[in-house]
Amino acid sequence: MQKLFMFEKPVGMRDTLPLLYERKKSVRNRISEEFEAWGYQFLETPALEYFDTIGEASSIQNQQMFKLLDQQGHTAVLRPDMTAPIARVAASQLLKQQMPVRIAYSASVYRAQQKEGGRAAEFEQIGVELIGDSTISADSELIALLISSLQKAGFQEFQIAIGHIGFIQTLMLDILGREERVHALLRFLNERNYVGYIEHVNSLQLANMDKKRLLDILELKGSGEVLEKAAGLLENDQGTEKLNELDELLQQLAEYGSDQYVSLDLTLMNDLSYYSGLLFEVYTAGINFPVGNGGRYNSLLKKFGSDSPATGFALRLDRLIEAMGPVQEKLQLECALFTPERKQEALEFVRNRRAGGRRIALQDITGVSGLDAYTKNYTEVHYFIGASGKDGGHE
Repeated sequence: MQKLFMFEKPVGMRDTLPLLYERKKSVRNRISEEFEAWGYQFLETPALEYFDTIGEASSIQNQQMFKLLDQQGHTAVLRPDMTAPIARVAASQLLKQQMPVRIAYSASVYRAQQKEGGRAAEFEQIGVELIGDSTISADSELIALLISSLQKAGFQEFQIAIGHIGFIQTLMLDILGREERVHALLRFLNERNYVGYIEHVNSLQLANMDKKRLLDILELKGSGEVLEKAAGLLENDQGTEKLNELDELLQQLAEYGSDQYVSLDLTLMNDLSYYSGLLFEVYTAGINFPVGNGGRYNSLLKKFGSDSPATGFALRLDRLIEAMGPVQEKLQLECALFTPERKQEALEFVRNRRAGGRRIALQDITGVSGLDAYTKNYTEVHYFIGASGKDGGHE
């Protein structure tokens, strides 16, 4: 085994330095406040969960989970997502008290990455789950909250793509006849491999009309008229109900005044198998990856003994921060420098500044090496140096 370098971190793990941390905290706080304003309550779940419950329910690939054995020999995992743990808590405790429930969270999740992948193995999700409500009103509330939260965090240029996994599955099953054939084709959509999708469709033993119906799925992107195109691909009433759900969702989002931020993309898929209906992804300027995603998962809670519908979304804080561009500004941080004989004056000065909401460090000058370099880290420096030094002055 190759010896690790002194400063090497596990693959995919990252340090967050002060300036970046401050920006992350600011975005997290703004989004959290918006969640709470809409009636969502925060909770925490443990970082370690049992594989037999959360690991299997999460739908994250086995090789992406961090596993370990506890003292009793049970396999535990670092939570790979937050939806499954919250489903566990809701089914075991919350739904016994009331229904529906509105839950919010902000927590790190862990997914092992290949060394050459360059992706984060630990990243923070901030999101909400609305459990126990099967209506389209619940889905529109979630998307409207997502839009409002991004605006409060300072984002203006973003777009939410909305799809319906149930419609695509129903249409493909009607054409292909067997679920394994449907899953093989859905894999190409999930990977955004449209060239592979076209080649696979052309290789199938199907009538030309059925091949055309499958290929026309790739054109189902845009505004409301997409629903008419989608309806034209159906040969019976199967799938119509799903399109009606999308139509109703668009109408309700217009009532929220949020329709300008949404579009339809019926090719949208997700590798989390618990999604069962409406699903969506959000993109913002400055980054090529989705910064968040969500959707309806009406069957997940059955794994925990509760047959309750649910919908939710999660935002990736690291991607939101990346979309904001490089961190260049200084922290609004002051420092009071003192020599030992004037420490009491400096302490009183610092207490007053902190009571007024200022952020200020207190530093004995005899412990500083390279004073000019040190003071450049602060927006204001106050001096309490020597009997005849500057009396609380600053620069």
